[in-house]
Amino acid sequence: MWKSSSTDAPRIALTSGEPAGIGPDLCVLLGRRDLPARLTVLADPDLLRQRAARLGVNLTLHPGKAPEPQRAGHLWVQPHPVAAPVVPGRLDPANAGYVLDLIETAVAGCLRGEFDAVVTAPVHKGVINDAGIPFSGHTEFIARLTGGCPVMLLATRMREPALPLRVALVTTHLPLSRVAEAVTAERLEETIRILDRDLRRRFAIAAPAITVLGLNPHAGESGHLGREEIEVIAPVLERLRQQGLNLTGPLPADTAFLPRHLARSDAFLAMYHDQGLPVLKFAGFGRAVNVTLGLPIVRTSVDHGTALELAGSGAVDTGSLIEAIATAIQLTRHARPPQSP
Repeated sequence: MWKSSSTDAPRIALTSGEPAGIGPDLCVLLGRRDLPARLTVLADPDLLRQRAARLGVNLTLHPGKAPEPQRAGHLWVQPHPVAAPVVPGRLDPANAGYVLDLIETAVAGCLRGEFDAVVTAPVHKGVINDAGIPFSGHTEFIARLTGGCPVMLLATRMREPALPLRVALVTTHLPLSRVAEAVTAERLEETIRILDRDLRRRFAIAAPAITVLGLNPHAGESGHLGREEIEVIAPVLERLRQQGLNLTGPLPADTAFLPRHLARSDAFLAMYHDQGLPVLKFAGFGRAVNVTLGLPIVRTSVDHGTALELAGSGAVDTGSLIEAIATAIQLTRHARPPQSP
């Protein structure tokens, strides 16, 4: 996976995220590696220099877009100045616009064909909203920029059993009190179609097997614990099965991830955020990748937040970011036509 020439190395834009969090640390630490991608970091160069000095990392920064695969000790940086001085661990709403500008620039570059993928370091939703900017998350923000229909999928590899685990979501950042009304037949069908399509075109899975979770405990217990499975979920699954999709469910969420289901599932579809993601993060936190399906661009991200308490400390694990970049490389190669010999 990690071999590449300068001519076929994907062009990846890496946004450095919340400046007071660990995003700049991750970018700096990433600079110690060779990577088979033309990696361009979107950040304030002075911020990266300050964080590199704090972490004791010797790094040469080059302005502009990377013309070659990354070499250890070097980072190519597309400069974006912060609006206010940055103190590690201390949020400042004045820099909310800076954070969003990084994302907008990276996405626009992807849409123009300047980048093959966008990889995002974590942002802090709260401070962006504190700045008076309504923001529910990267996924929804990028979808508005691209006009896509986003489906959040997290992926990791389990240790025991040694199988890939992919979990997609019907609803994402919603209060639990609003989930049931949001799980409509239309939304469920669209999500399943996008998941099936992108497993084929992005992950090169010829006939994806998707296991769908119920909404209620025990998948509704034949209607005694809720009727969403009977009235919404099961009819959608049956209709799509008749059209050739390989769907299992709706299954009770508390037993859906048993080994026998893992062995025959390319992906699981959970109805809401905290139904499926605790299982995935327990299985692979720090090695998992967030992939946004349903977009005209490739976008991956880390599986964790800004970790303000760790910013500038050096106690940061780059594992999830490395996996996010590796996944972006994989997805772009599946999406792009083959290179001429």
